[in-house]
Amino acid sequence: MAGGWARDGAVSEQIEASIGDELARMKARRAPQGESRTHCADCDEPIPEPRRKAVPGVKLCIECQQDRDSAFQARGGINRRGSKDSQLK
Repeated sequence: MAGGWARDGAVSEQIEASIGDELARMKARRAPQGESRTHCADCDEPIPEPRRKAVPGVKLCIECQQDRDSAFQARGGINRRGSKDSQLK
């Protein structure tokens, strides 16, 4: 069911494109590389051996990594529709 001037299936295509863009962004995130550190790069606390084995190239302890992961990261949104409604949200 299309609304207005949109063709049938346009909304589904828009949703699929947004999901595809997000998946591509997530896959592009770089994984840690190199040798794991024995102590955290931020707080200098020891990194447990099981973590170093589970995540090769780890540089941060669990607490510091959680802090970085939960920090707000602004991303530029894409206005696919170009309508006033999508610009107001």
